[in-house]
Amino acid sequence: MTVRNIVLVGFMGTGKSTVGKKLAERLGWSFCDSDVVLEEVQQTSIPELFRDHGEAHFRALETETLARILDSEGQVVATGGGAVLAESNRICMLQHGFVVALNATAETIIQRVSTDTNRPLLQGNLEERVHTLMEQRKHAYDFAHTSIDTTDLTEDEITDRIIQQAVRH
Repeated sequence: MTVRNIVLVGFMGTGKSTVGKKLAERLGWSFCDSDVVLEEVQQTSIPELFRDHGEAHFRALETETLARILDSEGQVVATGGGAVLAESNRICMLQHGFVVALNATAETIIQRVSTDTNRPLLQGNLEERVHTLMEQRKHAYDFAHTSIDTTDLTEDEITDRIIQQAVRH
């Protein structure tokens, strides 16, 4: 496989972190979650960054973090759900990796994130927020090399599909 990195993008709750860990293990690569790295570097949580500095500041930090991560290779990178909103991030991902968009139905996403309190964009009516954000971002992941619907697939099935696609790339 000639791919330098595999970059997982997609809406929150589509399986980026879960599948990313399994994929990295299978490939013998390292796994990196850009949100976790950002929190470690900033020594604070994403909800606190949003609350204290706003979304624009968080997005700038996200861009810096992603560029630093993708400077290496041999890793599976799970990005934050909104990382694709900046064109510079999309370009960086495409230049430094094989980009896989994971998606799922709104109902599946709501079920998966309903107990997660670490998602600042989902404050308020969860179902309404998921539907609104999904509508706003429905084309945000179209730039990816490939797309996989994770709704009815197991982690192993998703991992297999990503490897098959990456090998062909």
